[in-house]
Amino acid sequence: MSNRVLITGASGFIGYHLIEAAQKEGLEVHAAVRRSSNVSHLRTLNPVFVYPELSEKNALKKLLEEGEYTYILHAAGATRAKNSQAYNAVNADCTRLLAEAALEANIPLKRFLFMSSLAALGPVPYSDEQPITESTPPMPITSYGKSKLLAEKYLEELKELPLTTIRPTAVYGPREKDLFILFKTLNKGLDAYIGTDPQRLSFVYVKDLAEVTISALLKGQNKRNVYNISDGFAYDRYALADSFKTVTGKHPRRVHLPVGVLKLAANIMELGAAFSPVAPVVNREKVNELTAPNWYCSIEAAQRELDYRPKYSLTAGIAETWQWYISNRWL
Repeated sequence: MSNRVLITGASGFIGYHLIEAAQKEGLEVHAAVRRSSNVSHLRTLNPVFVYPELSEKNALKKLLEEGEYTYILHAAGATRAKNSQAYNAVNADCTRLLAEAALEANIPLKRFLFMSSLAALGPVPYSDEQPITESTPPMPITSYGKSKLLAEKYLEELKELPLTTIRPTAVYGPREKDLFILFKTLNKGLDAYIGTDPQRLSFVYVKDLAEVTISALLKGQNKRNVYNISDGFAYDRYALADSFKTVTGKHPRRVHLPVGVLKLAANIMELGAAFSPVAPVVNREKVNELTAPNWYCSIEAAQRELDYRPKYSLTAGIAETWQWYISNRWL
């Protein structure tokens, strides 16, 4: 099956859109999910469901050989965990095991695509005039970013792996749940910020990310590639809320919260979650990430090698996302 792709993390926000984009390109999609995952939203896409154990290499090897996969798109990962060990176990160790299984399995593998994150590089100072590029020295500021960077290093060590790495910036769109919190807050009339320092932010609409990811999967078969992905623009800290106002006609009240207060709240939430199996929504690392000065990245490599031309401006993406939230009664 020369057009068969295994997509891990298929039940997630980005996974849904990756399946949709892959099917549009004529790929036969096998969706790797947990048996406990809610996959009702995937039924209309009708992928083939498989249930890998990502921490067991022999089982992975067997599954890959049974599927005879030409492409592997590894988008599974943890975006919230209690500590660095938990992040590394899912985001780095399982990635290494899957890649090793792919190399050892008797399959016609053409491309292994790893969905990393711009967090693996980390932000740069606001004073930097040049955007973050694929060769920017990595300085991740969160355990999540460090785990993604560790996964990249593991994959780089596998010299025979036909590897492509995608590093998306903040991703938004239908079915997204983290930035959705911001939508809810704005919808309730509050436009809140941490501190007052200027920021450069970057965003990418999920459909643009999915399209360029599948393009990267199918191109550049004879070399290794890495691409930073955004919509190509730098935004100030108010841009997302301003787009929300343009789309909805609502005018939430803008307030600035002291950084110290948020850090204190994060400390309290971390202490409160110390004996809970669930990671807190906000912790000290999250505050550092939200207040980082500059996440603006270049997409020149993807434009040059993948002919990447984002279709959605921030306002257009917010409009479509807002309508989806309304139509599906999330708001």
